[in-house]
Parts: sequence; C-alpha cells; structure tokens
Amino acid sequence: MMEIAKYWKTIVDTFRDGLLVVDPHGNIQAANPAAERITGYSEQDLLGKSCRMLNCTGCRVIGLGPGEKWCPLFSKGGINDKKCLITHKDRRTVHVLKTATVLRDDLGKIVGAVETLKDVTDSVRHQQEIESLKKTFQLEDGFHGIIGKSILMENLFELIESVAQSDTPVIIQGQSGTGKELVARAIHEVSPRKEKPFVKVNCASLNENVLESELFGHIKGAYTGADRDRIGRFEAAHEGTIFLDEIGDLPLPIQVKLLRVLEEKKIERVGENKPVNINVRIITATHQNLETLIREGSFREDLYFRINVFPLYCPPLMDRREDIPLIAQSFIRHNAVKTAKKILGLTPEAMDRLISYAWPGNIRELRNAIEFAFVLCSSGAIDVKHLPPKLVQSAQASGIVKVNLPVEDSLQRQELVKILKEVHGNQSEAAKKLGVSRVTVWKRMKKYGLRREIEF
Repeated sequence: MMEIAKYWKTIVDTFRDGLLVVDPHGNIQAANPAAERITGYSEQDLLGKSCRMLNCTGCRVIGLGPGEKWCPLFSKGGINDKKCLITHKDRRTVHVLKTATVLRDDLGKIVGAVETLKDVTDSVRHQQEIESLKKTFQLEDGFHGIIGKSILMENLFELIESVAQSDTPVIIQGQSGTGKELVARAIHEVSPRKEKPFVKVNCASLNENVLESELFGHIKGAYTGADRDRIGRFEAAHEGTIFLDEIGDLPLPIQVKLLRVLEEKKIERVGENKPVNINVRIITATHQNLETLIREGSFREDLYFRINVFPLYCPPLMDRREDIPLIAQSFIRHNAVKTAKKILGLTPEAMDRLISYAWPGNIRELRNAIEFAFVLCSSGAIDVKHLPPKLVQSAQASGIVKVNLPVEDSLQRQELVKILKEVHGNQSEAAKKLGVSRVTVWKRMKKYGLRREIEF
C-alpha cells in the first residue's frame, strides 16, 4: 500500500487555496504556491517572518509569548470561514476567507497552527458593483427598501451611509407613516453589524411592567407568572442593533434604566442584581417633540441628550411629491404579485389625484390607498373611480386641477422656492433644511434666476 503521508508537500502544493503553517510565536514555517499567489510573497520571503506582515484584519495579536499568549487563535483552537482583509506585497487589499486549526503534539502541547486563505476579492467586488448599480438606478426596492429620488431622500441616504459606519446613537424623527423603521433597518443593514440581530421594540404598545421585562429580561419568580428565566430584547440584540420605536412613550422609571444602560453598557434582569454586559447599537424614533415632553416633565433631559447625538429626519410625503409615482408603482408591483391581478399602473388622472393629495398618513396611507384600489380594479390601470373616496372628495373640494410632473431641474427649483419661502429667504436656514452647504443654495438660486429681494 502506498504511503500517502510522504507526499504531503505535493498534495498541499496542488491546493487552490493558500496554506500557511505557523509556529506558536506566529512565525511562518511553510507556504504553498497558492499562498504565494494570494499574498504576492514567495515562500522564501515568508519563511521565518511573523504572520503580522500580512496585516490580517481578522487577527488580534497579543504578542506576549507563545501559544495562547501570542493570539486568541491558540486558545480557541481554530476559526472557520472568517472574512478578513490582508495586505498584498504590492500594498493592495485582498479579501479572503480564513480558516485555521491549532496543531498539537501527542502530549497535547501546541506546536503551531495551519491556516488556509481563500481569495474572494472578485466575488466581493462583483457584489459591490451590484449594490452600486442598485443604488444608482433604484432597482428592486430602492435604497434598502426606501423608495425615493428626490433631493431630500438622496440627502437622507447619504446621511444613513455615513452614520451607519459608527456606533453613534441615532434618533429618527418624523410624522407617523414616513418610514422611520425602514430608516432604522437601513442603518443596520449598511453597518458592520448587518450580520447580527436587528431587534425592534415598540415602547408605546406595552405597559411599564411588561416593557421592563421585554427590554431587560427576568429571572424565574421575579413576579407572578414568571415561571422561567427569560432574556430581554437587549440581550437578544447583543452585537447587533436594537430599535426603540416611539421612545417618547417610554415611562420615566424605564427611562432611568435605559440611561444607565447607555452609560454603562450593562443591563440587569428583573429580579436579579447581577449585571450582564451587552454590546448593542441603539437607534430610537419618535413622532413627538421630545423638547416639549421635557418641558412637561414626561421625558428626561439627560436621556434626550444621550440619544439625540445624530438626528435624522424622515420628510413627510407632501414634501417629496416627485417620489409619489415611484412609491405607488412599487406598491402596485407588490400587490400585483400578491393578488395575481394584471394591473400595471395608474391612469394619468388617477396619478394626478395621488400627487395632489396632502397625505396626512404619509406612505402608510398611500400603501392603503393602492390596496383599496386593487379591490375595485380587476385589471389594466387604476383609475380615479378605484381610489378611496377621501382622495377624490379632497381634490374636488380644493379645486385641484391636473398636475404635470416637471423635469428634474424644475423639481429642484420648486423645492428650493418652497424652502426659501419657509425661511423668508434666509440662505443659511435653507441650506440646513436641504442638508447642503450655503454655497450650494446660492449656486442653485443663481442657476434658476431666483433673487431674494424679489421672490421672497
């Protein structure tokens, strides 16, 4: 029988994945041709050198001695398919999937580790290109489920991407039905925590005693009916994101405990004094004016300043009417799939009604209006007669006539005029509302021939 063992070098040299063998001090002892290709270094370049030379983002080197004192790999016994970045010899970044196993002798003593590196750079870049195309052309369901091409929404998308990269507390403000939960989910999905849990809690839907248990958990016997231990939403969201919706309805005693959680990163289950460490990104939302609640004594000022680090605002639908056709068409597609009806869109007259209506219920009300229309419309296009009576009556009462959607520049001019009128021509205030610089406002005014002293 052939002795396979003596051919191990030939075998590993045929691997498509890179293979490195390191000693307990992290010094490289062997490398196969695939490792040379992935890292750009020859085996001679690597031999005897510290594995630190690859700058692997998946490694946390302690460097105080061999084995467990060198890095956590030796204490864990191995890692499996961990996404990492390493630095190629020519200084470019390489995306890899890393797997490692600790090597021990017959007595169980650590003698080193073997690591495999799978180059996934091409697939990562391909996925990034797809995401970029989705964002550019608003394919599928827009920006993480949020539909919109207006300037207000483009600014919001940019802010979401920026704040998602940190753990800064975010508060999302806006009227009911404007999509605050979608914004919270988008922040989570763009963030480094996207693979971890996203847990939502509606602070307005539960009474104080139940809410405390929901947030922080309880132990068996903590109160009548607590027949077993139960973890709370904060523990369930560990390493992920917790979204506290309607934070303005949080009872004062729970506000005190939430403030302590934000400051200490620890929770205590109901009925237990043992603190539990948590690592959670906190996002809150409200349709209420928290400053008013503070003056009324129903919301703590210290908690307000703790959660109001980075505010985001979801604009009402009436402030971004140019997005209504996109949103309506998205709801039509979803309802067509759900009902199997061959409804492709709306008549021009029906679209005019949607654009002209004030939408006090915002996107939620628009979604309900499309669902209502699907009940009455059997196929073809949704007409005015298929819309909820409230929309038709509102249009007739206000004498609204047909609205033709302007081109992109006209939309931008229209929005700019509206904002400038609201702030009485103050360009600095207009810049804040639009989320752009004062210089940008000035350039747009010049572009569209707007003069403060005449127009406003």
